[in-house]
Amino acid sequence: MRTVKPTPFPDSPELLATKQFGEAVRAARTRSGLTLEAAALILGMAKQTLSDIELGKASVNFGNALTAANGLGVALFMVPAEDREPTKFKLR
Repeated sequence: MRTVKPTPFPDSPELLATKQFGEAVRAARTRSGLTLEAAALILGMAKQTLSDIELGKASVNFGNALTAANGLGVALFMVPAEDREPTKFKLR
C-alpha cells in the first residue's frame, strides 16, 4: 500500500483563489492518509476531477468541489463583506 505524505493546510483561512481551496482539499485528503484514487472512489467522482480540484482548476463544477470539501472535512464559511475583517482576526 502506498504511503501518503501529509501536506499542510494554507496559512490563511481566507479563501481568495481556487488554488487555496485545492490546497485545503489536498491537505485534508493527505492527512487522512488517502491516495487520490481511494479518495475519488469514496467521494464517487473521477480521479481526474479530484485532481483538478486539488490543482485549483477553475473549470471544476462547484458542486463537485463542495462534495470533495465536505467529504474530506473541509468546512467553508460565508461571511458578509462588512463582517469580514473582524472575523479574520477571530479565526487566527
